[in-house]
Amino acid sequence: MATYKKRGGKPKTPQQQAPEQESVTAEVFSTLDTSANRAEDWVSRNQNYILSFIGIVAIGVFCYLGYENYVAKPMQEESTNLMAHAQSHFNEGLQDPTLQDSLFVLALEGDGLTPGFLEIINSYGSSAAAQIATYSAGMIYLQQGEYELAIDYLDDFSANDPVLGALALGGIADAFTELNQFEDALDYYQKAANYADNDLTAPRFLLKGSQIALSIGAKSDAASMLEKLATDYSETPQATHVEVLLAQAQN
Repeated sequence: MATYKKRGGKPKTPQQQAPEQESVTAEVFSTLDTSANRAEDWVSRNQNYILSFIGIVAIGVFCYLGYENYVAKPMQEESTNLMAHAQSHFNEGLQDPTLQDSLFVLALEGDGLTPGFLEIINSYGSSAAAQIATYSAGMIYLQQGEYELAIDYLDDFSANDPVLGALALGGIADAFTELNQFEDALDYYQKAANYADNDLTAPRFLLKGSQIALSIGAKSDAASMLEKLATDYSETPQATHVEVLLAQAQN
């Protein structure tokens, strides 16, 4: 059972408490007055510093707002408008193999009236359009067999979109495969497969990664990727290859 100590002495009467309370109250107000005077003195002595600091903060806020309203937003709009022509050439090139080479050149270098991806990247590097241009340029170089350039551009791409991010990593893996750097290719196929959980990119790069893993004797990696493909993406076309490849990985 909990115990406690009783305080000694008799309780004080109201008449005895009143003078003491008045004395304590007077001391409190005296202390507050002294603290207030000290605070006023400090503010007075440091007024220039305080005002300077407030001014710096205000300038920073106005500069940020000015940049957002008068630089960043117009840059985004301008780069997006210019991007439309280059992106159109790129899309047409993907759909028309016979004219692909010439359309890709127009997409990269421009048509004389509007800029291509390379100029947009150089002129609007901080914009969303420049990021898409970086991705598109990397994919064009991959199609053209310029694998080192493809790796450079796709590696510079900063993705906010899970599909494009996975495709960029997969593109780097494809480039390393063409350069016979199979261990690097496997690493990027694994990154691409794990980047986004969807039926479009994940099964595609799980399958490619498992095939590369088998080619270099990394059977445990191959088995792991194939088992994930069979378990998580069993309804995709890529899953139809699992049985044969998994048997190779387990031998």
